[in-house]
Amino acid sequence: MPDHRHIDPRAFLTDLFERAIASAQPAICLPPHLPAPPAGGRILILGAGKAAAAMAEATETHYFANGDEAAICGMVTTRHGYARPTRKLEVREAGHPVPDQPGLDAAEATLSLASTVDPDDIVLVLLSGGASALWTAPCSGITLAEQQDLTRQLLKAGARIDEMNCIRKHLSRIKGGRLAEVATRSGARLITLAISDAPHDDPATIGSGPTVPDPTTLQDARDIVARYGIEPPAAITAALLDAANETPKSGAPAFDRCTYRIVAAPSAALEAAAARARQDGIDVEILGDSIEGEASTVARQHAEIAKAAKSEGRTVLILSGGELTVTIRGQGRGGPNQEYALALAVALEGEPGISALAGDTDGTDGGTGAADDPAGAFVATNSLARAAASNLNPAMMLADNDSTTYFERLGDLVCTGPTQTNVNDFRAILVTA
Repeated sequence: MPDHRHIDPRAFLTDLFERAIASAQPAICLPPHLPAPPAGGRILILGAGKAAAAMAEATETHYFANGDEAAICGMVTTRHGYARPTRKLEVREAGHPVPDQPGLDAAEATLSLASTVDPDDIVLVLLSGGASALWTAPCSGITLAEQQDLTRQLLKAGARIDEMNCIRKHLSRIKGGRLAEVATRSGARLITLAISDAPHDDPATIGSGPTVPDPTTLQDARDIVARYGIEPPAAITAALLDAANETPKSGAPAFDRCTYRIVAAPSAALEAAAARARQDGIDVEILGDSIEGEASTVARQHAEIAKAAKSEGRTVLILSGGELTVTIRGQGRGGPNQEYALALAVALEGEPGISALAGDTDGTDGGTGAADDPAGAFVATNSLARAAASNLNPAMMLADNDSTTYFERLGDLVCTGPTQTNVNDFRAILVTA
């Protein structure tokens, strides 16, 4: 049996995180799915998300290499700081997670381009997580400031991404299948290629499903607002009561000429990490790629699993993905993965032989919205001892949602910069016997 006691946990877990990210790079996963140019038509490329610029770059490279550059045109929208160099496709940057004016302008331009297609054209939509905030096209009567205020309230309340997207879809002219309505009006075909950051890879959730039927309703959106005690502006309340803002459902003619393919998913990213660990003879337990819930609560559950494995004398890598949430009660800095890591450190109580890394595969976990925000954090066996030596109180900092400061002081932040992909959270706990 291999002896794993001398593994460097930080280096090992960092390598696994990097392998998970590498497995979902657009240059690798996208080209096999790109359509051939249509006879007598063009390919109009529209896209949004944290991976959108890299997807546009990979798409351009593919068509230029095949001599088909004349057949493509279009634009994509990505997060501020996530742009990539392109030769023909326009790349715009916009705000995330709170929408901004550039995002509104980009969504309007996207809808305008989508309305220009001919029946012989293909509309190719490149979609990844983050598109919902980046493409903001408020329905009639709603201002950008009102949308921003609602987004902040939902984030502070700890609303799940599917709940936020349900509301966003019913307040938008591009989400919830509405882009498909515009793009297929002429009879053109629409193909969506998506990098999934959504639980269960649900197309209706990825980027708020701009090209697929929406299973949620206005009533669902109103229920979510009520559940979290949100007090939206009067214009938003009115919009959620207006039947004209109901989204298109399954069976609507707009979707007859639409196809949808997921080209990268969280499960594959976790499996890329698992495969590397198995090469070293380490057992792997994957808890799931779609775990949701309050970050600190999930962390305590995972700590119990890790401590049980330790008590049984097992060497095991415990992997999980999904999208956790944080109900903001304090004044500190942080994000779901850092909050998970801090809560995990507290729950592990310095148990020897247990280390962990939690990070967002897009390279940004919470923060200010800057491209250089931390991606997550590393938890060492001696984290609590080093915190005590630095006069840090982890329990108090957790209560203040101040995980960034905690890990910053310890030198345990994970900082990657923009990764050009987004297959959601990556969490790995290494238990060595």
